Amino acid sequence: MVQMVSDQDSGGINLDLSKFSLRRGMDDMEVEEEEEVPKHLNTINSSGGFLVVSTDKLSVQYTSVNLHGHDVGVVQANCPAPVKRLVYYFEIFVKNAGAKGQIAIGFTNEHFKMRRQPGWEANSYGYHGDDGLLYRGQGKGETFGPTFTSGDTIGGGINYASQEFFFTKNGKLVGTVYKDVKGPLFPTIAVHSQNEEVNVNFGQQSFVFDVEAFVLEERMRQQMTIEKISLPRNISHWIIRSYFLHYGYQDTLNSFDLASRSTLPPIPVVQENGINERGNTYALRHRKILRQLIRSGELDSVFGKLRDWYPQIVQNESSTICFLLHCQKFIELVRVGNLEDAVTYARAELARFFGITSLASLLQDCIALLAYEEPMKSPVGHLLHMSQREVVADAVNAMVLSTNPNMKDSQSYLQSYLERLLRQLATSCLERRSLHGDQGETFQLNRVLQSRNGGKR
Repeated sequence: MVQMVSDQDSGGINLDLSKFSLRRGMDDMEVEEEEEVPKHLNTINSSGGFLVVSTDKLSVQYTSVNLHGHDVGVVQANCPAPVKRLVYYFEIFVKNAGAKGQIAIGFTNEHFKMRRQPGWEANSYGYHGDDGLLYRGQGKGETFGPTFTSGDTIGGGINYASQEFFFTKNGKLVGTVYKDVKGPLFPTIAVHSQNEEVNVNFGQQSFVFDVEAFVLEERMRQQMTIEKISLPRNISHWIIRSYFLHYGYQDTLNSFDLASRSTLPPIPVVQENGINERGNTYALRHRKILRQLIRSGELDSVFGKLRDWYPQIVQNESSTICFLLHCQKFIELVRVGNLEDAVTYARAELARFFGITSLASLLQDCIALLAYEEPMKSPVGHLLHMSQREVVADAVNAMVLSTNPNMKDSQSYLQSYLERLLRQLATSCLERRSLHGDQGETFQLNRVLQSRNGGKR
């Protein structure tokens, strides 16, 4: 008969496994579904009677003779511009300016009337070649840039950070304009007089405009804004120090303190900045020993230490923390190839957790290790990596912190100050994106670290 697992671990504390996989699984958390990007022109949604699209769908020609303003040859890209990025950009090459050079480049929404120049209708913007004017949602243009004609390369882009459209000519920035349209926008080109012909480049070839330098400049502008913000002296040092304290990295903490002893003020300065180290020093030596034992795979010793030091943590054998520890013991038996003992152990200790929905995924993955001749190379081989030991060590560390009778914040045992700061940063970035119609870059820690180190992503 299967016993139901309690949601309570000790002292009324709820242990949520996802809290621990987030810290160690930051890379997985940052993986996003790849956005579709424009690759060619949409021959279905176009004013087909006035233009001819090439077979590769990357060039258009105006073949008619326009009789009035509605005889525009307009064509959108096959999909909207992607939005989960800092900048989107595309270019056109004017192969032939035709009779009047009435060529336009811009952005339009999905409801745009396909017999109008981009910028002439609401929710559209267009830079026009015959007069160099910018049109934004109405038939009257405004002074913007130079005209363009045969042989010119014109670009259109969206800077999601500044919420601006920008346009280029022959590799140079022409100008920018505020983007007050929130919904999906399609890269759009238009031709409007006989023999006008345009080739479009959605990134299949190198751009004439150095868009990478443009992105780098925007990032540097953002960084300069950040660096102007005043912070308490040495606050980053104390935030990092609190991380070592929180997770019981006592040896690393000692080395860190030794290296910074001659350059930083005494510890009391952290109190002024809202960092309370007293709580995180609780049971530091015990937490260090427990982490070392888990990292070494010595689960029997872990159980023994917990029973001696913190019996309340393991008194409920159906608790989530006991489940994690028993799973890790099973994993360690598989690691050394002791499959017979692993099966016996699973029957004795893991059977009680079968049927518990919240634990089913990890439990199934653990048992699945028995199905493979080479478990390390299997789809569940990640359980044999050091990162899984760290997940268990984090959970045990949190449970020990939760026994601190002087703990004021019932959630402080779960995360360090550094992690709470990162979560606040991620939340702020999400809020900013929501204000811009969920457009712009999402927060990715690895990208931020790489940019600080001069890397590219």
